[in-house]
Amino acid sequence: MADLRSRSPVLAAGAAPASAPAADPRETILSVEGLAIDIAGRNGPARIVDGISFDLRRGETLGVVGESGCGKSLSMLSLVGLLPNKIRVTGGTATFDGRDLLSMSTKELRKLRGGEIGFVFQDPMTSLNPVMRIGDQLAEPLIYHRGLSRAQARARAGELMRLVGIPGGETRLDNYPHELSGGMRQRVMIAMGLACEPSVLIADEPTTALDVTIQAQIVELVTSLRARLGMSVVWITHDLALIAGLADRLIVLYAGTIVEDAPVDDLYARPTHPYTRGLLGSIPRLAGDGTSAARLPSIGGTPPEPGRRPPGCPFAPRCHQRMPVCESRVPQLEPVSGGNPAHKVACFAARDIREAAQ
Repeated sequence: MADLRSRSPVLAAGAAPASAPAADPRETILSVEGLAIDIAGRNGPARIVDGISFDLRRGETLGVVGESGCGKSLSMLSLVGLLPNKIRVTGGTATFDGRDLLSMSTKELRKLRGGEIGFVFQDPMTSLNPVMRIGDQLAEPLIYHRGLSRAQARARAGELMRLVGIPGGETRLDNYPHELSGGMRQRVMIAMGLACEPSVLIADEPTTALDVTIQAQIVELVTSLRARLGMSVVWITHDLALIAGLADRLIVLYAGTIVEDAPVDDLYARPTHPYTRGLLGSIPRLAGDGTSAARLPSIGGTPPEPGRRPPGCPFAPRCHQRMPVCESRVPQLEPVSGGNPAHKVACFAARDIREAAQ
C-alpha cells in the first residue's frame, strides 16, 4: 500500500511536497489530552468524541482522517470555541502554546481565532459573507487583530491575494464572492486564514468541492506556505490519497476515537488497524493497461450512532478480524509491537494483522 503516496494529487501534478522548517521535534505547540464532546438529546447527552489525544509540533502538518461523522471537524472546532448549540466539551484538556484553550473566555478565544490560530472552512460559499466585498473581508481580521488602519489593511489584503496566487491580485478586492470561481473563493479563505500569520492553520476539508486539478493547486499552495511561514497545519479530510503528499503524520478517527496514529510513510507502508486498511483499500487504482482495477472492496455496515456505541471496540461489529475480547473491552492506543514506536494503534488483533502482512 506504500505506492498510494505516489498517487497524491500534489505529486501527480509534478510538485514535491515542501519540507517543514527546521524545528525542535520535542517542541509542541498544540496538545490535546482525553478530549470528550457530548451532544444533547431527548434521552440525555450522547458521546460523539470520546477521549482523543494528540500533540502538534511546530512546523508539522497533521492529517486527521476518517468517515463523515467521526468527529474530525467537531474536535477542531471545540479548540477555538466554535461548537454548534447543544454540543459541548465535557472532558479533557487542550493547551495552545502553554495556554488552556478550554478555560478561555469568549473574548480571549475571539482574539485567538484568526490571530494565532487560522481556520479554513470547508465551503467558502457559505463561509464568506455574500454581501461584503472580498477586500473588506480580508481587511477585517487585520484591523481587529493587528490594529492596522483601513488603508494599511487593504494594502495587506492585496498582498495576500497575490500570495495565494489569485489572478489579478488587488483588482479582485472589490469583487463579491459570487463573482469568483470555486477555486478562487477557496484561495480567499486560505488568505483569510493566513492574514495574521498564525502559528497554527486548521484546514477543514478545504478541497472537498473542487476538481482534482484545483485540489492539487490548493494542496501545493498550503504546503509551500507552511514552509515559507513556518506554521503548523492541521488538515481535516476523508481523502487518504489527497493527504499522502501533504502530511507528516496522520491520525485516523472512527466513531469519535483515534484508532491509529502514525508517521505518514509508516502508515501507508504498514497500515495496521482494520479500519485504516479498509480505507486504504477503497482508494481506486488503475491496472497496468490504464483501465480500472477490480471491484473496490468495501467496509460492511455503518458507524454507530452517538449514544449507541457497542460495549467493546466501536469498530468490532464491522471488523473481519474481531475476536471475543473486542466485543467486551475497548482497546487502548499503544505502540505497534516490533515496529516504529511512533506508530500507535488501538486494536487487539494488531499483532496478528502485522504478522499476516509480512
